[in-house]
Amino acid sequence: MKHVVFNQKGGVGKSTITSNLAAISASRGLRTLVIDLDPQANSTRYLLGDGADELELTATGFFDQMLNFKLRPQATEDFIVASPFPNLSVLPADGALEELQAKLESRYKIYKLKEAIDALDGYDEIWIDTPPALHFYTRSALIAADACLIPFDCDDFARRALYSLMDNVAEIRADHNPALEVEGIIVNQYQARATLPQQVVAELRAEGLPVLSTLLSASVKIKESHQQAKPMIHLDKSHKLTQEFGALFDELDAAGKARIKAATKKRA
Repeated sequence: MKHVVFNQKGGVGKSTITSNLAAISASRGLRTLVIDLDPQANSTRYLLGDGADELELTATGFFDQMLNFKLRPQATEDFIVASPFPNLSVLPADGALEELQAKLESRYKIYKLKEAIDALDGYDEIWIDTPPALHFYTRSALIAADACLIPFDCDDFARRALYSLMDNVAEIRADHNPALEVEGIIVNQYQARATLPQQVVAELRAEGLPVLSTLLSASVKIKESHQQAKPMIHLDKSHKLTQEFGALFDELDAAGKARIKAATKKRA
């Protein structure tokens, strides 16, 4: 299963959600890959810690060779590194990705990521972290993925942006990837005792938007998790937020299996 975590608004927890769901996946024994396409490289640093400073090959090199024809290009596997956590690998990002974006866009290399991912062998789950913008890297990820997850924080700016985001995903589906599913909207930094978050979530559900049942609580523990470069499952297994990430993974897994079952039945 190939998931892309996407929102055009920054600061909604894309990297945190990508890394923690991937860590849950790996902890369940699934061979898991995180592809970091954000020049800020937050997922890379979260999962690799200080090892992120020692990388020789990153997504920048992966995309750069698409612009420079080589008789023997490096295999995608060459750019993937193991994390300190079992079953979890990373195709890391760095700041130089930003410089390539316009060149890749102009040369229309938009399907290259999909081709590379489809050729990979040995991964049960792939999670793609994206920049807070709809440009080459994000479009490439949406074209390559089976499903899109949308992190959301409960404020009016995020809500207004949500509608155009859903339209953009629908456009990618119509033009490039008819199999792309919206897995759901992940409510992040949820404050259960505050009135506004409860109201916003209820209204979104009433509008028929695919808000997932599992809500991720606001917690200062996540900052400690970032600082130590340890996803929550490896920092504190019993923490409430860790349990919520586990429940979210289970919810997505169950929905994915149901979709596969329904599609198989339909073909039969």
